[in-house]
Amino acid sequence: MNNTIKCRAAVLHSMSESRPFAKSKPVRVEEIELDPPGFDEVLVKVSAAGLCHSDLSVVNGNRPRVMPMVLGHEGSGVIEKLGEGVNNFEVGDHVVFVFVPSCGNCIPCKEGRPALCDPGLAAGGAGTLLSGDKKIKLNGDFINHQVGVSCFAEYAVVSSKSIVKVDKSLPLDEAALFGCAVITGAGAVFNTANIRVGSTVAVIGLGGTGLAALMGAKAAGASKIIGIDLIQDKLDIAKQLGAHEVFKADDPKIIKKIKSYTGSGVHYSFECVGSEKAMELAYKVLRRGGTAVSSGLSHPDKKFSIQHVDLVAGEKTLKGSFLGSCVPDRDIPAYIDLYRSGSLPVDRLMSDHISLDQVNEGFDKLSDGSTVRQIIMFD
Repeated sequence: MNNTIKCRAAVLHSMSESRPFAKSKPVRVEEIELDPPGFDEVLVKVSAAGLCHSDLSVVNGNRPRVMPMVLGHEGSGVIEKLGEGVNNFEVGDHVVFVFVPSCGNCIPCKEGRPALCDPGLAAGGAGTLLSGDKKIKLNGDFINHQVGVSCFAEYAVVSSKSIVKVDKSLPLDEAALFGCAVITGAGAVFNTANIRVGSTVAVIGLGGTGLAALMGAKAAGASKIIGIDLIQDKLDIAKQLGAHEVFKADDPKIIKKIKSYTGSGVHYSFECVGSEKAMELAYKVLRRGGTAVSSGLSHPDKKFSIQHVDLVAGEKTLKGSFLGSCVPDRDIPAYIDLYRSGSLPVDRLMSDHISLDQVNEGFDKLSDGSTVRQIIMFD
């Protein structure tokens, strides 16, 4: 008996194609076959998926990955089938995908740092599920999963360690945002930086992750929040979401203006672009004793420089933040509660709802910086 499922999916065949993507079409919507879920795996009917800068980084070649690949790592859906050994989920559960599965057995997982799960990261790099298996076939041949999720598809087979159950009353387009934008941005504030009430904060890059960081800073009680971006529309959104001041990133006097506004620089800066220039700016706007946190992912060849003596004499800190240093089972429900209380208005991140067939046009808009979060809707 053939238990495979046929469905439509967005398949990336080659990276670094020329812009506009609407013309070069690096992503093709094609019919794939999904093998049924194996041990500790589930089949999810995808409801919504967000176009994230991390997806764009694969499309434009900044994050080299194995090809061809079904894209998508931020999304939500409803469990349709359980594989053997799945005891903590049921058919009909609403779930959010998590782009780093946590094996639970490696040292980082046991230390409470599932974002650093060694088998999870290895599987993501190899284009497989946590089990090491591939479930997606195109024209009879296995192709690759994006970080164990691949939710730019009508259905996805994933490890049970790649999903978090959420309340069914939460609209699934809103739920999708919590799988990456919210836990990455707000998590960088709450977990990685663990900012104190009254702190001053600068957020560089006001896409989905940056705006989530800005909202997180407001919810955490920051006294002065500065939004920085190249796009005026995003600066306007930042002001609406609680930024006390905004600056254009290309302002030649931006460092002087920020230090004047804050007195001596910010306590915490958050680089949410994936740009070495943005990282250098994040460092330069710090006060003495300040901390710069980066959740952006630049090309592996890119480097940034800082003044060594300033790092030491200023007792400054540089930190990376992956998956918002989150424990997804703990943090996603908590952030949803903050959303429902009005403290984390993540619905404001949604720019547009699009169809799967509009994915290349969506990546053009994302690359232009003219949108925050476009949500692919499947229902």
